[in-house]
Parts: sequence; C-alpha cells; structure tokens
Amino acid sequence: MKHIRFILIICFLLFVSACQSSDDQESQEKSAEDTEVLSDSTEESEEVEQEVVNTSETKEEDSEIVELADPLVDYPSEKVEYARVWLQHGELKDVDSLNVRHIPAGTPLNPNDETSASYPEDVIQLSGARLVAGSVTYSGNGDGTINIYNVPLRWDGQYPAGEEFYQEIIDNTEEIYVEVGDNQEIMELIEVMNVQ
Repeated sequence: MKHIRFILIICFLLFVSACQSSDDQESQEKSAEDTEVLSDSTEESEEVEQEVVNTSETKEEDSEIVELADPLVDYPSEKVEYARVWLQHGELKDVDSLNVRHIPAGTPLNPNDETSASYPEDVIQLSGARLVAGSVTYSGNGDGTINIYNVPLRWDGQYPAGEEFYQEIIDNTEEIYVEVGDNQEIMELIEVMNVQ
C-alpha cells in the first residue's frame, strides 16, 4: 500500500509538472507569436512611416520643381491674368501703376450718356496712371481667351450717341487668346498693381 501511495504521489507530481510544462510551453509559444506579430506590426509601421516620409519628400521636391519652373506660383492667378492682358494689349507696357477696376454686368458703357447700352457681362478695365498709357476693357472666358471691348477710358464726343452706337461696340467685341508673356515683366507689373 505504501508503494501504491508513493506511486500515486509520484504520478500526481509528474502530471502536475507536465501540465505546468505544457502551460509554460504554450505561454512561450504565445509569447513568440506575440513577439512575431509585434515585430511584423513594427516592420509594417516602419514601412508606412518610411512611405509617408518618402511621399512627403517627393511632394516637397515636386513643390520645389514647380516653384523653379513657375516663378508666378506665389501670385494670385487674377493678377497674373491682368498683367498678361496689359502686356499684350496696353499702350504703354512700362507703367508706374496699373489700375484694375471691376465693372459689373448691367453697368452702362458710357455713364454720361442716357442712351448707352450696358455691359452684358462682368468686365475688367485696366489702365495706367496717365491717360496716355491707354486702357483695356475685357471679360475673361476661363479658357485662356478674353473678349476685348473697344471702349475708351474717358468718353469724348457728342451725346446722346444712341443705342445703336453702343450696341455695335458690344456686338464687335474681339475674342483674343492671352499670351503667356515674360514672367519677370509680369511680376514687375503685379508689384505696381492697384486693384479697386
């Protein structure tokens, strides 16, 4: 009987020991799996971070290339347009100031004549500081072309001129492609621009 008890105790101890060993092994395997998952996760995280860094560097490089390629990128597109139109159609290209006036649709072409027709669309009037510099009145089409209205900065003549006179001006607007122009001249004009 003592032997049986002794054998049972030894069996019990072996069984408990085996269970603990199995738990330790499972724990080690789980720990190894967790480490592997953590390692994979860390590697993926590092890859994502590297991709973000690479993408960021690429965007910065692209931005630098755009800035080098287009020195006008820092200027509002409207001001670049005004300068290009003036350089192409203004009487004097080198002006002390370039005045920009927005005229809404419905405004009479000649405010001093009650028979004047009105602008059918919003227009922009560019003029130099002196009358001799001339003026350009136009509307943009949004596709690189403009419609030029042949109207003076100051109206001289006999009034009333009649609706037909003004309607003919509207009907004979000229659609013109706006040239890209010289970037340096455009930047210089933007610096002396006075938008009203």
